[in-house]
Amino acid sequence: MGSRLVRGTAVACGVAAVAGAGIGYALGDPVQPEDIPSARTLSAGLCASIGDVRSLLPQASSSPVTLAQLGTAPVICSVPSTSRHRTFSTAAVKLTVTPYGGRDIGAGKAPLTPPQNAKWTWDRSPLETVADRPYPTKLRSAPRGVGGESWVVNALVRRGDVIAHVVYSASPVERKTAEQAALVLADRAIWETK
Repeated sequence: MGSRLVRGTAVACGVAAVAGAGIGYALGDPVQPEDIPSARTLSAGLCASIGDVRSLLPQASSSPVTLAQLGTAPVICSVPSTSRHRTFSTAAVKLTVTPYGGRDIGAGKAPLTPPQNAKWTWDRSPLETVADRPYPTKLRSAPRGVGGESWVVNALVRRGDVIAHVVYSASPVERKTAEQAALVLADRAIWETK
């Protein structure tokens, strides 16, 4: 009787081990922190490499205008609001360049790679998709004031693991000019992260 009990216990343990291995294989191994790539660090000179942006702003200055940089992951480049009484022009630009790392999406699922995580974030943006662009692009423009010469443009451009987000606010400027300036800034930033 004792040997039958031992044999039954051994069989039950064997069945449990096989079932446990099968369930573990089906669910996959848990994701370890070292399996998720971290975001890369961008250059401390990224904003400077974009160069003189004076031509992208309403004419308010005859001297070069460069973007000031804060941080390397993400990088924030900005031009403070400018004004000259002679032209009554103003412009404020904020460019945020974010490199994405991997992302854990739950038990039993492989983590997202950095480019997949950037796409996942980009897909959730409420901005409108722009067709026929070299990189996936989204855009939204909103008038400020009542004259139709003041615009705030949000532009989002993605390449691989990087998203460039431009908030361009200027006056006086036409809508298409403001949109083009925002897209040029985003494209330059994306190019410089290669």
